[in-house]
Amino acid sequence: MPNHNAAPRIVITGMGAVSAAGVGAQALWRAARDGVSCVRPLKLERPYAGRIKIAAQVPDFDPAAHIEAEWLPYCDPFTQFSIVAADEALAQAGFARKEAGGPRTAVVIGTGIGGAMTIDNNAYQEYKLNRRPETLTVPRLIPSAAPTTLGMRYGAKGPTFALASACSSATQAIGEAFEMLRAGRADRAIAGGAEACVINGSIHAWEALRVLTPDFCRPFSQKRNGMTLGEGAAVFMLETLESATARGATPLCELAGYGTTSDAFDPLRADVEGPTRCMRLALESAGVKPEDVDYLNAHGTATYANDITESEAMRQVFGDAPPPVSSTKPVHGHALGASGGLELAIVISALREQIAPPTINFLEADPKCPVDPIPNQARKMPIRVALSNSFAFGGINATLAVRAI
Repeated sequence: MPNHNAAPRIVITGMGAVSAAGVGAQALWRAARDGVSCVRPLKLERPYAGRIKIAAQVPDFDPAAHIEAEWLPYCDPFTQFSIVAADEALAQAGFARKEAGGPRTAVVIGTGIGGAMTIDNNAYQEYKLNRRPETLTVPRLIPSAAPTTLGMRYGAKGPTFALASACSSATQAIGEAFEMLRAGRADRAIAGGAEACVINGSIHAWEALRVLTPDFCRPFSQKRNGMTLGEGAAVFMLETLESATARGATPLCELAGYGTTSDAFDPLRADVEGPTRCMRLALESAGVKPEDVDYLNAHGTATYANDITESEAMRQVFGDAPPPVSSTKPVHGHALGASGGLELAIVISALREQIAPPTINFLEADPKCPVDPIPNQARKMPIRVALSNSFAFGGINATLAVRAI
């Protein structure tokens, strides 16, 4: 096991979220803790004749209520979500806007698609209405729009980039920011994920893969039949413990470890070995043993094969009795590149309140998923160390480990 004693400890001093539960990390946590599904009837700007009629969309979001008018022409909804989440994170961390920036502040934002709504709208205007693209189409749609906008907003002049690894994007973005701080390349990082993909084109595309449920997302349960698409953003302020202590900040938790692997196996199907090694690397990075883990927030998509694969990987790491596990995707949807961020925000709140959120919509145990899924009701329990898993198409895996401080 590597010796990380000489490496700086990394803490999270602020977090923010925009989700199907509304604006705010606390709104997201309340929904997850209380088992309140935020999946609603699908709302789209243009007619939609598909089979799937539900999604976990951000309700009643008015960007002008949160973001200055001069920024909005450059911002696809995924960038809007990231701004609102980042503003919340920095405020909780105790930073006025430009105080967080400087040459030693990095920005890393994960996204699976980037400006999906801009792409969809532009395609509709060009092919259906025969109109020319809007002037700012390119700055709105590029995945780097979110991190560069945040960099400009806060004056962050350190390493700044977007990270795209499908459903692992946010978790990898946070993990790579963690590694940058641990390696001494920066003192602070604004990191997370954002996605705004509930649009006509995306829904039809996901329908074609046969992975969306028409009714209830039921991770690890018998009769599970797929996931529900979601959207949103979660952003975190990462700092070295030394930096946070020097300015009198109170950390929410320690970001203790990170693992990432690739299955190199199949474009769509998950493999057991890659996620197993990923979780082990996160534990090794954090300097903790499997038996030290009290709670695990699973990737838990509720697709038939993926839940079986993830369950087997957990048993490979933890033995016959993995720690209590929940998937919160039935609450906030599968927000693709933002999911790992939303789930980390929930994990941090679970750690701080010592309550593990439930896996809702659970019917009965599947013998092929022999884990404790915390079915339907939250569980008050000691949580000192927790993991959060994200496993993506293409076999890109990422796991974060957090610890109470």
